[in-house]
Parts: sequence; C-alpha cells; structure tokens
Amino acid sequence: MRVFVTGASGFVGTAVVRELIGAGHEVVGLARSDSSAAALRTAGAEVHRGDLDDLDSLRRGAESADGVIHTAFKHDFSNIAASGVIDLHAIEAMGAVLEGTGKPFVTTSAFLVEPGIHATEEDPAHPDSVAPFRVPSEEATLALADRGVRTSVVRLPPSVHGPEDGAFVPRFIDTAREKGVSAMIEDGTNHWPAVHRLDAARLYRLALEKAAPGTRIHAIGDEGVPLHDIATAIGHGLGVPVLRLPRAEATAHFGWIAHFAAMDLRASSTLTQQRLGWKPEQPGLLADLAEGHYFEEGRRSIL
Repeated sequence: MRVFVTGASGFVGTAVVRELIGAGHEVVGLARSDSSAAALRTAGAEVHRGDLDDLDSLRRGAESADGVIHTAFKHDFSNIAASGVIDLHAIEAMGAVLEGTGKPFVTTSAFLVEPGIHATEEDPAHPDSVAPFRVPSEEATLALADRGVRTSVVRLPPSVHGPEDGAFVPRFIDTAREKGVSAMIEDGTNHWPAVHRLDAARLYRLALEKAAPGTRIHAIGDEGVPLHDIATAIGHGLGVPVLRLPRAEATAHFGWIAHFAAMDLRASSTLTQQRLGWKPEQPGLLADLAEGHYFEEGRRSIL
C-alpha cells in the first residue's frame, strides 16, 4: 500500500515508517521542517510537507494514499486540552476524504478507560480516564467505521520505551538526577503498562493490513509494571537512593509529572494478540532499563 503517515519523524512514527518500508509498503511521511523531511528521505520515504494545523495538507495526504496511520500529537502540556482539539480536527479532516472508500485509517490514543479496572479492548473511552482530552478523537475514529472507513485505534501506554525514548521515563530519570533520589509515591504499588516501540510499530502495520473496522487495539507488552520497580531501577541506574514520598509532597517533588507518577493503570492485549496475530518480542520496560542506555550521559527528556 501507499501509506500516509503523520508524526513520521517522531519516536513512534520513525519506527512505524521503517516497519512499513521493511514490509514492502510505500510511505509518504508528513514533515513540517527541513530536518524532518531529510530524515524521511534518508529512511526511504516520500515527503509530504505540512502540519497538524494545516488541514488542507492532511486532506491531500490522506486522499492520495491507500491507507493512513496517524501517530502525530502536539504534546503541549501548558494547554493539553487545545492539543486534543487539534488532534480531533486532524482526524475529522482525514476521515472525511476517506469516507466510503473502505481504506484503513489507524489513529493513536491513550488508555482512556475507567480508572481502577484491568482494561481490555472492549472497554470504551471514559471521561474520567487519564487523558480525557483524547476521548473525542478516539470516538470520532471509531464512528468513521459506520461511514465506510476501516478505522482502528491503537491505544499506547504511558511508557513506549526503547533507545531514543524522550518521554516519561527519561523525565523521571531527569528528576531523580536533579533531586539526588529516585522517588515513588507512598509504597509505589500503582502500575504503568508499557510496550517497546518496535513491538508497537509492528502492531501499527498489522492494524493497517488487517484490523476490522471500528477496532480498539492495545499496544501492551507489560500489563502493569509497579512504580516501585521503576523507581528502584532508576535508583540503581543512577546510583542514587530510592525514596518513598508522601502523596502530599508529590507535586513539589515531581512537578507536572506528579499526575503520571500517581497513575495506576493495568491493561491487557489478549484480544489484540488473538485478532491480529501479534505478540510482543522486544525487552520489557525493566529489562530495557537494565540495559543502561537510559542513563547515558547527555540523555534527557524532551517533555
């Protein structure tokens, strides 16, 4: 297929581009900068200049493709609700030109389920989820299945890990390095699900190739890693003490990521594995941390 990929130069998107090209697909990647365009050409992809705010460019990219994978998202934590609106408008714009075609349209979401459950693919998006600003996008994607688009939503966990990860785990490492301790909230028995980005990339390809319309897909390798274990691994990697932090002190210590440090989320990918023939093959999060690349000098979070 000729596949239009947004976020094609991002952490997940670059792996998706390589996975698609390796499987024989032709990739057209959205690029908003010269450096992103150059990276896409080096990877063997065609460049489509544009941005998530440029809905006409998104429509043109989707219209000229046999399928679309949407991995881009503007992670502006100073106004994350606005980022959700931008994402929704992008999905609506691309979805509109795909209506009635039966073409695959794979979008990206978070785990938008009711807090406290062990989530499965059958659980709908919930307004009290960890990322309510992404609920409208997931619902809009699934609704397109009734308008002749073979839509699926890949729910990514808080940690999509691997070399070059610049998100939440590196942010926790930065905090531990700055504070001189690796902290958890209370006893750290809350959980994070996780997936290696290469396993996630393969899942996007399988979704493009064969997911049924209106499908929720769980990109889950580790169903729930205790934050105690993550904090301990970070402490070991940096050579700093591990601290149990009272909940009242979490915001002062972690800053804006305190919400993520307190998150308790477990999820299964059993149905995804059965439906798509996918199985995680890469190291889990703790094994990835043990390899040491997260603690290399100069490594920092981009968040």
